[in-house]
Amino acid sequence: MEDHDTIPVPETPVSPPLQIRDELAEQKKKYDDLNDRYLRLAADFDNYRKRTARDHEDRIQHANERFAVDILEVVDNLERALKSDDKHLRTGVEQIQKLLYGILERHGITPIDALKKSFDPEEHDAIAHIPSNEAEGTVVDVVSPGYRMYKKVIRYAKVAVSRGQNSDDKATVEKS
Repeated sequence: MEDHDTIPVPETPVSPPLQIRDELAEQKKKYDDLNDRYLRLAADFDNYRKRTARDHEDRIQHANERFAVDILEVVDNLERALKSDDKHLRTGVEQIQKLLYGILERHGITPIDALKKSFDPEEHDAIAHIPSNEAEGTVVDVVSPGYRMYKKVIRYAKVAVSRGQNSDDKATVEKS
């Protein structure tokens, strides 16, 4: 059975002592200050990240523009060479080739020296094995030169590699 004689008394909030209230207010103020600093720091970092990404894109675009301007010089010279007579055409094309190699080198692009070197899969792409007087595994023909930009290979040299002294065999072409 229920006891109806007891009447519930509402609890009155007991206020904390004055010292605890002051400490609580001080802690809340410190929390609010730290939270504000955190939010500002997060916003600053986000702005820094966006600015850095934008600057990076600008540098890439500027580098591409410089390269494009250099290549346009080659295009202009090719057009001039095509307008010249056949007698001077070869000389003009050779000069353009030198100009182009100079531009590539200024931009850190250099050819990979492959002929008569040992086959290196880090730089070469073997497209054929052919009999020759060279030692087995030696590059005996460069079908398409390879290039590196600074230290990174950007195009592998397509090469024919020696099979060694067995000259009776026909060349074998490998599909890569």
